[in-house]
Amino acid sequence: MHWIAPTEKDTATVALEKRLWDAADQFRANSGLKAQEYSAPVLGLIFLLFAEVRFSAQRARLEKAESSSRRGSRVDEPNAYHAEGILYLPPDARFGYLLNRPEAEDIGGKVNDAMRDIEKYNPQLSGVLPKTYHLFTSTLLKGLLKKVSEIPATMDYDAFGRIYEYFLGEFAMSEGQGGGEFYTPGSIVRLLTEVIEPYHGRILDPACGSGGMFVSSARFVSEHKKNPSAELSIHGVEKTDETGRLCRLNLAIHGLEGEIMHGGNVNSYYDDPHNATG
Repeated sequence: MHWIAPTEKDTATVALEKRLWDAADQFRANSGLKAQEYSAPVLGLIFLLFAEVRFSAQRARLEKAESSSRRGSRVDEPNAYHAEGILYLPPDARFGYLLNRPEAEDIGGKVNDAMRDIEKYNPQLSGVLPKTYHLFTSTLLKGLLKKVSEIPATMDYDAFGRIYEYFLGEFAMSEGQGGGEFYTPGSIVRLLTEVIEPYHGRILDPACGSGGMFVSSARFVSEHKKNPSAELSIHGVEKTDETGRLCRLNLAIHGLEGEIMHGGNVNSYYDDPHNATG
């Protein structure tokens, strides 16, 4: 993947974040689901829209190149997207397709199938994407898809990452004390980043949560006019599978990749799962 350079958050983005969150929180209240059951699926829809925006831009470039070339069509070749660090989305796994499904259909089942197909064509996301959309009614999912679609396709790619981070923070607060397991306030993460000055090398977070330290470190490198994807090697450990998946999704939406180990018997306090010490 390719690191997506940060931009300053403007007032329009701030207003959009709040509007989206207020709507998502209202949907949750009407769903009867707990915050921890609701957070990953909502974040998954934001990620899916982001993936489609990048996919569509690359598809347009391929179609333009095809019109002036005698080579065969590459618009439906996954490698033509992967080569640019972009996820390939099969037709039934695209946000627009899901958005246009009528409520009479099993939208939850179709979104679950879409997430499985994305993992199939993009193995780096294997086991990462949420597949619990069957817990939602089609009416609720239709409303959520419509609300997420309000994020402009013309928005800077980094803005999607910032919206994702904003939602992580809001979900953490809504879960109370439990939210601290996967989210550290941005101000603390930024302070730690400034102290360690991660210009280059390996980064190991033994309790990485949703990956805020990795994203902050990448921004630090980018602010010093270097490419984080080339300068940083990201390694993380997280005891819970759900939080580990949030971390991997957070990296993906920022154009980063890393070796994130989670769940099972992985324990970085007593073991060295990344062989970081020798």
